[in-house]
Amino acid sequence: MGKIRIAFFDAKDYDIESFNKANVDDRYEITFFETRLSEDTVKLAEGFDVVCVFVNDSIGAKVIDGLVNDGVKLIALRCAGYNNVDIEHAYGRIHIVRVPAYSPYAVAEHAIALLMASVRKIHKAYDRTRDFNFSLSGLTGFDLHGKTVGVIGTGKIGRIFIDICRGFGMNIIAYDKYPAKDSGIEYVELSEIWKRSDIISFHCPLTDENMHMVNDDTIAMMKKGVVLINTSRGALIDSNALLRGIKDRKIGAACLDVYEEESDVFFHDFSGQIVDDDTLTRLISMPNVIVTSHQAFLTGEALANIADTTLANVSEYFENDVCANEICYHCEKVGSCPQAHAHKCF
Repeated sequence: MGKIRIAFFDAKDYDIESFNKANVDDRYEITFFETRLSEDTVKLAEGFDVVCVFVNDSIGAKVIDGLVNDGVKLIALRCAGYNNVDIEHAYGRIHIVRVPAYSPYAVAEHAIALLMASVRKIHKAYDRTRDFNFSLSGLTGFDLHGKTVGVIGTGKIGRIFIDICRGFGMNIIAYDKYPAKDSGIEYVELSEIWKRSDIISFHCPLTDENMHMVNDDTIAMMKKGVVLINTSRGALIDSNALLRGIKDRKIGAACLDVYEEESDVFFHDFSGQIVDDDTLTRLISMPNVIVTSHQAFLTGEALANIADTTLANVSEYFENDVCANEICYHCEKVGSCPQAHAHKCF
């Protein structure tokens, strides 16, 4: 076939730069759309072979039907998570590929950076010293050494996060539906994570089963002063329950790179406007909350890996009968696609 035509949605400057650099032989004809893929914009994909999408694009049943009707053959996610895709409806209609690991170091290191900034009040000290205020009042933190960190999700990112925590001399406990064999990790039940952890960090995908796993009931089980870190998916945490936990002085700090209603806010500049999301504005106003706008992945190495893997996925789909990074409803039923079969998922 000729050039593979890709409709690239929710494009940012850094996406355009990294994908143009990866398209070294000009094999792909990439059209970058600033808008997200949704029911209102799906017609933009007409005539393209592939749509390339990110975490805040909405790929529900109607969008999938629209893509299929317009001749699109492949949905290429340039991210690991796919909770924004109706994979059950897509099965048998259109293939989906993803980037399972672009830079686990980037996300794990960002989680640690948030933790360090929070517990040692780095963000507050930075603001003070820029005003030539060198007072240490209110900047007392605590040692990470000897603290117990509960890690939920022990895929590549979670295990790298654990390795870094071990370097600080922290005690590690973890929960994963599918524990890593021979990892030396102490796995416990979720109830033990809530009860024993001084710090809890989330590194798991979002599913119907774990949505709002942090809620009023689970917060009540936690230690007073617990620190929560979320660089995974926002809806793992009930934001209103989080606010109540902070106001009740149960939660000592929250470090959030994701937020459950982020799709209409993150990646945009609202510095000159009033943000309508009252929950988010209240969270940001709290002195013990740090919010970054889904930037944990944002390193040069990660962007290069995302672009290279995404385009390799596209090539593999059109050239071979196997897609190593394919996801589908059938394989999802066993946890994640094992790719044990020597062909596409359908």
